[in-house]
Amino acid sequence: MSKQRIVVVGNGMVGHKCVQYLLDSEQRSDLEITAASEETRLAYDRVKLSSYFDGATAADLAITDRDYYRENDIDVVMGDKVAEINKEEKYVVTEGGRKFPYDKLVLATGSFPFVPPIPGNDQEHCLTYRTIDDLGMIKASAKKSKVGVVVGGGLLGLEAANALKCSGLETHVVEFAPRLMAVQLDEGGGKLLRRKIEDLGVQVHTEKATSEIVKGKECRYRMNFADGSFLETDMILFSAGIRPQDELARKFDLEVGERGGIVVNN
Repeated sequence: MSKQRIVVVGNGMVGHKCVQYLLDSEQRSDLEITAASEETRLAYDRVKLSSYFDGATAADLAITDRDYYRENDIDVVMGDKVAEINKEEKYVVTEGGRKFPYDKLVLATGSFPFVPPIPGNDQEHCLTYRTIDDLGMIKASAKKSKVGVVVGGGLLGLEAANALKCSGLETHVVEFAPRLMAVQLDEGGGKLLRRKIEDLGVQVHTEKATSEIVKGKECRYRMNFADGSFLETDMILFSAGIRPQDELARKFDLEVGERGGIVVNN
C-alpha cells in the first residue's frame, strides 16, 4: 500500500511542531512528509529574536536542523515559496516551479509584519522586525546610522527599540495611539510604562501619525507627521503589528475570517 503524502506549508515554530507531531504518531511508517518554506532557514525561536542583539547566533535560536529532517526522511524545501494549490488534483507548486502532490495539505503559513502605507516606506533603511534575516539588515543599518525610530509602541516595538538602543543609536518610538501598549494597558499603566521606557533613554512620541518619509536635513530621513511636526532619523523600523499570511487561502478560494486568517473547525 502506498504511503499517505502530507505536505506542510510553512516551517516556522508551528509548522515544525506539526512535523514533530506527525513523526511521533502511530501512523509514522505510513506517511511521506514534505516540509516547504519560503524562508531559507529551518524553524527557529521567534520569541527570543531580541537575544540576537545580546550576542545570540542564528544557531542558538534554531529549534531544529537539516540532520533531524534527513534522519527522519523528511523532504525539505527551503527558500521556495508555495505559490499555487490545485485542490482538484491535489498538488502544490512553488515559485521555483517544483510540484508536490499531497493527500493531506497543512497550511502553517503564520503571519507577516504590517507596514503602514506611508509614502516613502520602501526605502533602503526602512526595515521590519520579524525574521533572522531582518535582524541582519537591522545590524548592518545600525552601523551606518546614529538615530533610529521604531514605528509601533506595542510589546514587539519596545523590544525592537531596546535592540536599537543596545546597538548604540539614539532611539525613538513613534506610536499612533495615545499611549504605549494601548491594547494591554489602561491610562495609568501606559503612563508608568512610558516613564520606564524614557528612563532607559528611549524617547517616546505618542499620538503621531506619519504622513510621509522624505529626505532629511540632519539625518538620512525626515518623518513628517499629520499634526505638522516632524522627526529626523537615519533608520526606521516598522513594528506596527502583524497580519495573517493567508494569501494562499484567498487566492485559491479557501474560507478566511472576517479579519483574515484561515478558518478551521474543531
